[in-house]
Amino acid sequence: MGTVPAIEAIQVVKRYPRVTALDGVTLRIEPGEFFGLLGPNGAGKTTLISIVAGLARATSGRVTVMGHDVVSDYRRARRCLGVVPQELVFDPFFTVRETLRIQSGYFGLRRNDDWIDEVIANLDLGPKADANMRSLSGGMKRRVLVAQALVHRPPVMVLDEPTAGVDVELRQGLWHFVRRLNKDGHTIVLTTHYLEEAQQMCGRIAMLRAGRIVAMAPTRELLARLSGIQLALKVRGALPAQLVPQLVEHSGDRYVLKVPQPADVESVLAACRTAGCQIEDLEVGHADLEDVFLQVMSDEARKAA
Repeated sequence: MGTVPAIEAIQVVKRYPRVTALDGVTLRIEPGEFFGLLGPNGAGKTTLISIVAGLARATSGRVTVMGHDVVSDYRRARRCLGVVPQELVFDPFFTVRETLRIQSGYFGLRRNDDWIDEVIANLDLGPKADANMRSLSGGMKRRVLVAQALVHRPPVMVLDEPTAGVDVELRQGLWHFVRRLNKDGHTIVLTTHYLEEAQQMCGRIAMLRAGRIVAMAPTRELLARLSGIQLALKVRGALPAQLVPQLVEHSGDRYVLKVPQPADVESVLAACRTAGCQIEDLEVGHADLEDVFLQVMSDEARKAA
């Protein structure tokens, strides 16, 4: 018998009166994975997370967390899951420590102070442990949200835009702690608009567009789709016809070409010179996850059109 998936969605559909938010989403996230869920605004990421967390019900399909159905076995499913929401939701009348004790109570946990102290220490919340929630900065409030998601020690963590509005120092500290959680065996599911974070952190990534998964693969395989060199040119005049098959992106007088290897850059420049195409600026770099994301979304937009 195979391993029970940390999260499994099978043909999940979510329809509202005028829009289909999810259109047959199927995915399986294995225990211990660091999984990225990417997509433009309105792609269905938050809707899927809401269904996984039991905050919304799918129109059809099935979702499980550590093998527990989020509808028929919702108590066990929710105990296995910690969610860090995108919005800064907090009660302004309690301190950080009181907030975490109350959160523990929601899961029926008593005498949880030792674990709360450990979470506070690991998230560098010690100096603010007895401060009122309304007095904290946005970045510190987001750390408290992470702590709330951890008080019942769930094996699966969902981070919905966890570093939005967080300064660089706090962001690095947060990622250090999250990496440690993953190393200790926690399954991490991340949604973010900072694609460089997803590229560094996630071993596997799914991309959503218009409620459907349009790409899902290990991060290395996604990056291999645009392997080689990215050559960005700002030119005066038309791009030589023989270079059009290498074109990845075009906006005004700026062209981005895919070049197999560094030695081939000179042939591109020679073709431009021969055609009388004047190069005003150029930049050479390797493809990253943002390039892959834009390419996948562009391809899907063309198919839809």
